[in-house]
Amino acid sequence: MIPHIETIFLRQMASGDRLFLQIYKFIGANPGKKVYIQSNLHGAEISGNAVIHQLIDFLLTLNDTDLKGEIWLVPVCNPMGVNARSQHFSPGRYCVYEARDWNRIFWDYEKEADDLVAFTKSQLHFDLGVVRQNYLTTIKEKFAKILEKINLPIGIPYTDQFSNQLQALSLDADYLIDLHSSTNQGLDYLYYFQNREDSAKYFLLDLGILLDKYDGDAFDEAFMKPWLALESGFQQLGRNIRFDLEAWTLELGAGMQMNPNSVAKGVRGIKNYLAQKGVWQISGFPVEPTDQKMSFAASSQRTKYYAIAGGLIQSRIDLGSTVKTGERLYQILSFNKESQLPTVIDVCAQQDGLVYDVSTNQAVNQGEFVIGLFQ
Repeated sequence: MIPHIETIFLRQMASGDRLFLQIYKFIGANPGKKVYIQSNLHGAEISGNAVIHQLIDFLLTLNDTDLKGEIWLVPVCNPMGVNARSQHFSPGRYCVYEARDWNRIFWDYEKEADDLVAFTKSQLHFDLGVVRQNYLTTIKEKFAKILEKINLPIGIPYTDQFSNQLQALSLDADYLIDLHSSTNQGLDYLYYFQNREDSAKYFLLDLGILLDKYDGDAFDEAFMKPWLALESGFQQLGRNIRFDLEAWTLELGAGMQMNPNSVAKGVRGIKNYLAQKGVWQISGFPVEPTDQKMSFAASSQRTKYYAIAGGLIQSRIDLGSTVKTGERLYQILSFNKESQLPTVIDVCAQQDGLVYDVSTNQAVNQGEFVIGLFQ
């Protein structure tokens, strides 16, 4: 199957150089769901690009009759973040000019849906497919007014222009997958939304984190929150529904690395998920997940430990370890400037948990991130 490759202009730099997005669109012979997959929204989180490359290679071997619907693939979706450098390090988590996190800039219709109760009542007895189309039309009409601002003479900040471009590509998707990794050193896991736990298992990962606490305006959140709000509105009126719409963030390994094991897990999980959803028919999939192999937690149970003093981190517990309350997590070797000998400070766990993220840099200023735990 040969993709349609589309190149979209993003930005002209002061030097005159221009940045673009490239989208690989694989269209099946029969109509079906739209799948949108992007990678590298944060500059240092590059593993998803290898996942997309392997998916492209795989799709090239299929016939169009093997695919029902369409799959849109957008690697290196944030050229500004990807190209950011600080000596040997690749940060790119924030737009430095505007001081905004690249994954906290997206438009969330749910925050503006003042007429949601009235809309829900008007759709109460309609078929689910009709409701979905009517609501999507409402969202698109509102979004179209936002897009009009791009070409105004006064212009708009680049983060707004950039977020609008990505959302324009994905707004009408059925399944959205945003490929990330830890900016530091992290496990392989996924974030999922309420009532989607069964589908989360299709990715065949060991850990799933329910997004019960939002940081705000992330790409997956902006996609799903309007639909979750509509589902909740119907429930309050006595009709329990669930749209076949899902958004996922896959966290695959460490920043600045394309770990082969993490990449393989991402490819295998996406293949299985899309096979389970009937998007494609491929050999070896679907694989039925086993409940025992996947653990679940909530994002509100996430605890981050920050350095209580400046110094050097040593004797830190390994990534993926489980700890008990009171067990030592790490030590800070502190070279004070108080005419005293260096001190070693033990930092212990305040609760039981799983170590899911650790800092790359083991020299920390007071208040900098050291280790992350899920309870």
